[in-house]
Amino acid sequence: MKLRIYGVAPFRVAVIHGGPGAGGEMAPVARRVAERCGVLEPIQTELSVEGQVEELRDVLVREATTPATLIGFSWGAWLSVLFASKYPALVDKIILVSSGAFSRQYVRGLSDRRMSRLSDAERVQFQAALEGLNDPDTQNKNALLSQLGRLANKADTCAPLDDAEEPDSVPVNGEIYSKVWGEADQMRRTGALLRSVENLTCPVVAIHGDYDPSLAAGVSEPLAAVLTNFRFVLLAQCGHTPWRERFAMEKFYEILLSELA
Repeated sequence: MKLRIYGVAPFRVAVIHGGPGAGGEMAPVARRVAERCGVLEPIQTELSVEGQVEELRDVLVREATTPATLIGFSWGAWLSVLFASKYPALVDKIILVSSGAFSRQYVRGLSDRRMSRLSDAERVQFQAALEGLNDPDTQNKNALLSQLGRLANKADTCAPLDDAEEPDSVPVNGEIYSKVWGEADQMRRTGALLRSVENLTCPVVAIHGDYDPSLAAGVSEPLAAVLTNFRFVLLAQCGHTPWRERFAMEKFYEILLSELA
């Protein structure tokens, strides 16, 4: 695992990137939070869900002052939940940012919403990249994941900042995406992902944009049904990456820093 460190000890916060296999996009968030406290940004490298859980445990036990707060983005939101379900003593709070839906029933229509925001040519490229990543014989998975990320970013952003802070570059890894996402999606299909939520003992806060193609209800409704210490915040005019949104960035940071106070 690659680890980036912001600020000074004690490190009580870790930002958990999305993807899987696409680390680095949380760097702007880590830098902003590091104005208040020390932050860890682990870059996951294992090829299984369980491997990434254990990888995260190793870095938190070694580097963090626990229990720590996890800020999980997209896939990292699921990973944070799975981690806290297994290692509750290491987690003080989870902040889910733009999480995917926790139940399969909320996924219907996601692809249509995303595709409606792309051109005909871009839809073809998106589908081809997705199919290539799901094919075990594909050789150029890194390039395909980069293409998928670029198109998803276009479709999932409401009002991009012209001068948004760029993430620190980390090479994408299509093999990680294929193996980990396939396993994680199966956990959602079988209900194992949602069952892990039932084991959480720490407070959970979810922040979601109203333009995100992954519907907010897929996070708010399943989690509110099983958690007693849960809060949901919906950001207006905000897509999948709040810190890159013109109308939502400052509100996002206001909420985030308030939760970390």
